Amino acid sequence: MSTDTSARYADWKAPAEDGQVLLWPQADELLRDTEQNLRRLNGTDSVLVQGVPLVELRRRLRAWVGHQDNDQPLVAMGHQTELYHAGVWAKNALIDSVAIKLGGRAMQFAVDTDEPKHLKLKWPGGSVFLTDDEAKAEWSGLLEAPSPAHVRKVSETFGRAAAGWGFRPMLPEFLDSMRRLALETPNLPAALTNALHELDWSLGLRQHAMLFSPLCAAEPYLLFAWHVLSRAGAFAVDYNAALDDYRREHRVKTPGRPMPNLKVSADECEVPFWLDSLDTGTRTRASVVRRADQWVLRAPSGDKLPLPPEAAAPSASEQLSTWLRTNHLRLSPRALTLTTVLRLLLADQFVHGIGGGRYDQVTDRLLERHFGLEAPRFAVTTATLYFPDAVGRSRVCMGCVLQDGHRLRHRVLGEEKDRLVAAIAAAPRRSLERSTLFHEMHGRLASASNHPQIQRWERELADATRREQEEAEVFDRELFYAIQPRERMEQLLAAYRVQFA
Repeated sequence: MSTDTSARYADWKAPAEDGQVLLWPQADELLRDTEQNLRRLNGTDSVLVQGVPLVELRRRLRAWVGHQDNDQPLVAMGHQTELYHAGVWAKNALIDSVAIKLGGRAMQFAVDTDEPKHLKLKWPGGSVFLTDDEAKAEWSGLLEAPSPAHVRKVSETFGRAAAGWGFRPMLPEFLDSMRRLALETPNLPAALTNALHELDWSLGLRQHAMLFSPLCAAEPYLLFAWHVLSRAGAFAVDYNAALDDYRREHRVKTPGRPMPNLKVSADECEVPFWLDSLDTGTRTRASVVRRADQWVLRAPSGDKLPLPPEAAAPSASEQLSTWLRTNHLRLSPRALTLTTVLRLLLADQFVHGIGGGRYDQVTDRLLERHFGLEAPRFAVTTATLYFPDAVGRSRVCMGCVLQDGHRLRHRVLGEEKDRLVAAIAAAPRRSLERSTLFHEMHGRLASASNHPQIQRWERELADATRREQEEAEVFDRELFYAIQPRERMEQLLAAYRVQFA
């Protein structure tokens, strides 16, 4: 098992040019990695999770999500339930392309257990919230789907803005789906995920989509959670060591980046889960307390669940399930735990964006330290699609304009400025003479502001500032992908398909 991670990863950067794609690793290697991951993970009989071979736990959880064939590659991505941009959508294009090539199955996990973000629909010159549920929510699953009246308001507001555009965006199709699904599914993540899935299928994608929250009640997930909770001290050591190694290798000085270490004391240990109260809609960072020679999980009510590490598999998951239901609680995974579950227990190839790929370098270290197996390889992709009006436009170079102004201000004095600079250099340091000459030079520079060339440059600066503000919106790569016309998304999909042809 290799622990040298320094040469594994690339320095990923989002493409700057419209229509460009980042794919890591390259297509041939990605396909080989996927098949190799499948073979290795199917051979993990000796890796035990709460006494159950990892290969068996994977078989159970994959069957739970509807993937029955353990020899068929499962290619997956996960993302928060939000209005994500084309660079995130690109992960769907990749898992679909890889699954087609390998005869596998593509799955998108919509993470409704995370804090809601990016629910404002934005376009150049305007924005509106997708939902009229204004409650502050700890996780997106608490939000209600928008009312039909609100969806109609969003459609009308957007329609007025888009009336003068020279292209037809896909957004009206998405909003039509949201209006219908909001009546059938009062939960925002469910309605949003299904509406996005319908739009993706109309574009030719065939990935399956499911919310993550139901998986938190699955027997294999609860068994994995018991394994971590009952070994909280040892797991925290490995978790924190993985983070420390990452910070050291990447010269990260901030202790909380990319995420904080788990807090550990003699009698209490933080675990990498949220403890969600389904009654109050609040959550806390889960922790266990030591009682004699084992850890104990406590509910806000005071109810305690002892967690003996030797508990047999069926009993452990059943006890945890019963305790959570009785106390109206849920154990939701935090960031590293989420990707650990998806990569270790479900997928044969997991696709990240750039941020997730950087953080999952920590997950690689954690999997190797705690479970003693070589971490399955993951993939990273993103793409850049700007607002269509930006295509073919060159962006203003504010740095160039400011540099021109700096040079011009010093050039307008000509030889007089050179004389003053030479006199300043010749004067004794910290002397009154030197200070007087310095102020004289800058006084003359300031008085030169009335020079015609300076005034012309100031008009250029004002125009460049205005252009920069306008371009900030049309060159925003994080606009919701349904703002795009259909043909642009089809071209992006084709860019992935051709790499796996």
